Amino acid sequence: MSGATFGVKVRKFVVSKHFTRGALAVIGFFVLWQAGSMGLLPFMDAIPTPVTVAGAFWEFMGTGKYWQSWLDSTLRVTYGFVAAQILGIPLGLGMGWNRNFKDFTYPLFELMRPIPPLAWVPVSILFWPTNESSIAFITFIGAFFTIVVNVLGGVSAIPRQLVDAAVSFGASPRQVFWRIVLPATIPSIVTGMMVGIGITWNVVIAAEMIAGNTGLGRLTWEAYLAGHTPGIIVGMISIGVAGYVSSMAVKVIGDWLMPWKKVF
Repeated sequence: MSGATFGVKVRKFVVSKHFTRGALAVIGFFVLWQAGSMGLLPFMDAIPTPVTVAGAFWEFMGTGKYWQSWLDSTLRVTYGFVAAQILGIPLGLGMGWNRNFKDFTYPLFELMRPIPPLAWVPVSILFWPTNESSIAFITFIGAFFTIVVNVLGGVSAIPRQLVDAAVSFGASPRQVFWRIVLPATIPSIVTGMMVGIGITWNVVIAAEMIAGNTGLGRLTWEAYLAGHTPGIIVGMISIGVAGYVSSMAVKVIGDWLMPWKKVF
């Protein structure tokens, strides 16, 4: 792509309705924030102004601890999320594709699924040798059940007529799985990934506050203990940015897995 072409695309994006609406929403948010900090809105006068938070943000960015917190939280999310996909996708496919396998595994799965991820924290601390591995395990739990449920629902939603038609034309079970079941389940897999990455960030932040020594969650918690309200806001914004970037990365993967979305 030439520089001129790239510049044209950037200009089109900047003047587009999507960008304008998003920019207005962001500006409106900061206006309300400023008004609330000045006491013009009820229950918000204790919140520091955007300028104060920006100054605190600049101070945090100049410390190695801040960027180390970013790195630690991102690595924990990555480990837990990837492990959840590696184990959760095959399990969901297996339960949806094989009735006997589902009868064997689904009751135990449903028994464990309602347990909140944070309820696993005491057990994980006892079971895993280090805090790092226990937090990664909690992160894994946060995404695992979500991806399994979405994949199982995707396989179950495949019209039986498609499978019967393939079998009638002589397709083997292996061909049916790879040519029909797996491609038809990809949208559900991507949906599970999108939901799972958000839950993963929620869980890792809470786990860091409870059992972690580093990370964005711990950084935010330490700011709270110190009564440093701008630092709390900085931690919250950092978590939001990290979650947004992670969601966009998952979306890119999803678009790559579903190239037909660019056609329709």
